Amino acid sequence: GYREVVLVGINLSAYGLDEDFDLADAVECACSVDGIDRVRLGSIEPERMDKEMIARLAAQPKFCPQFHLSLQSGCDNTLKAMNRHYNCSEYAEIVTNLRNAFENSSMTTDVMVGFAGETEEDFNASLNFVKSIGFAKVHIFPYSRRKGTVADKAPNQIDPQIKEQRAKIMEQVCDETRREFLKDQVGLCESVLVERLRHGYLEGYTKNYTPVHINSEDTSLCGKIIDVKITKSFNDYCDAELV
Repeated sequence: GYREVVLVGINLSAYGLDEDFDLADAVECACSVDGIDRVRLGSIEPERMDKEMIARLAAQPKFCPQFHLSLQSGCDNTLKAMNRHYNCSEYAEIVTNLRNAFENSSMTTDVMVGFAGETEEDFNASLNFVKSIGFAKVHIFPYSRRKGTVADKAPNQIDPQIKEQRAKIMEQVCDETRREFLKDQVGLCESVLVERLRHGYLEGYTKNYTPVHINSEDTSLCGKIIDVKITKSFNDYCDAELV
């Protein structure tokens, strides 16, 4: 009876690596099931999200164009120190390819601040990169030391107060990009999977994972996918009317 499924994994984009299948095969398989109307991906690493993979995903009408594309930092120096296998230029190219392939897609991510050795210049580079991408939502967290890791033993650990300050600055920038994303949804007609009645309105999500409050108390719509017109945006959700 579930209308939407989410595929998740430790490194989702590496699914099928060294085998004769890949993530697109898993999506195509899920989309082929009668009764499943939406297929969504959990957090994905940028590696292996090439044009061929993107084209195969875009060919599936049931596939939801929301990508939680792991970033961690928008600074190449920090990415290298983290042993991440991509740089900012490669990441930005993937985002461009996704946006070209999917109409009204959304990009969400995770960003760490205060990683060992992150200078003020590194942080500002990360801040500017995050701003340039225009994420729909960002999970921000300060780096926490973990015993036994390479980063824990690294020199130039960042003072906790500086990490908290950087997290607040990053949060302000990401809050603004989220407001801009939600503002861009106003006036669009979108399909919403209704989840629940809450405080006098129906609540659900569009295919690109925009949270929507619908001006209706018809609980018979819960669990159904309906068409709405988005009428207004707020800091963290949009209002909509039934079409």
